[in-house]
Amino acid sequence: MPLVLTEEQQLLRESARGFLDEKAPVSALRKLRDSRDAVGFSRPLWKEMAEAGWAGVLVEERHGGSDFGFVGAGVLAEEMGRTLTASPFLSTSILAATALRKFANKSQQDALLPKIAAGEALFALAVDETSKHRPAQIAMRAEKSGNGFRLSGDKTFVADGHVADKIIVAARTAGAPGETGGLTLFLVDATAKGVAAERTEMVDSRNAARLKFDRVEATGEDVIGEVDGGAAVLDGVLAAGNAGLAAEMSGAAQAAFAMTTDYLKQRTQFGRVIGSFQALQHRAAQLHVEIELVKSVVLKALQDLDGNFGFAGITCSLAKAKAGEVAKLVSQEAVQMHGGIGMTDEYDIGFYMKRIRVAQEMFGDFAYHADKIARLRGY
Repeated sequence: MPLVLTEEQQLLRESARGFLDEKAPVSALRKLRDSRDAVGFSRPLWKEMAEAGWAGVLVEERHGGSDFGFVGAGVLAEEMGRTLTASPFLSTSILAATALRKFANKSQQDALLPKIAAGEALFALAVDETSKHRPAQIAMRAEKSGNGFRLSGDKTFVADGHVADKIIVAARTAGAPGETGGLTLFLVDATAKGVAAERTEMVDSRNAARLKFDRVEATGEDVIGEVDGGAAVLDGVLAAGNAGLAAEMSGAAQAAFAMTTDYLKQRTQFGRVIGSFQALQHRAAQLHVEIELVKSVVLKALQDLDGNFGFAGITCSLAKAKAGEVAKLVSQEAVQMHGGIGMTDEYDIGFYMKRIRVAQEMFGDFAYHADKIARLRGY
């Protein structure tokens, strides 16, 4: 498949760019940070996004969604990355929508997908338990209790976990940490007895949560997929999430690079515009080439999710690894080429560096995905 957007996807990009430039510029994130907003995003803005069909981008039309597919979701994520838009798009419209559409039973889909499409329900995915992403090391237990289960354990780095209505929780129903078998995904009400959330402010001015589960009751109807078969479900959901994060980092890298090249054309030193210095030109040229490579691999991963979902994991890991590596480089070079002012809060460039670092770590950094690809290729 050609690595180009269709006419419909191009129109979606143009519409999203105009909307976000007006309604969600970087100054909006700055305002949320300065006010220490407890939610971490604008609920009225999210409602507008839902009305535009963004919340239901992966939801089928029969459930009220716009069903633009993963490429469409990636287009929106990339544009949100350009303006550092704070929203529950990743946690609800990509992660939860993927879990429900691809793996949930009909009753779960009928009850919840329309709410996602309408922007009426927020979701969070609770996977990690330590400072690094290691899903195979999940230790949280889901012990049999009558016809149901009782979930006990802690989760960390849960994006939007402090405001979610529903939490998709990965817990161990069998086996021991380190084993991929024995994992199960549960759909839990955030207000269920025994669930406690502690909001955590991240370095990128977004909010996440630490979640504690103390003998939280769940039934068989709350299971997404099959009991003990959650590893395959989690792999699919995380593949979609990593592709979304890669698209967001691609957009952030493109915006940071554009800001930097504009600055190089304006800043003068020794009576010359600094963009005329050959050393800076070479560095900018390298960044441009790397960004173009990222755009291609991200689009390929999104196309694979649409066309061959079950086998898209390796390209999604490749996209996440490459996008994280390049976006980090771009943000570092951007701050450095801005000079001393690049380190000040007055300029927006630092916001890009911080968001990229958080997105890079979420669901596995470069080393994690490089190792995963190597293992899948038999090394």
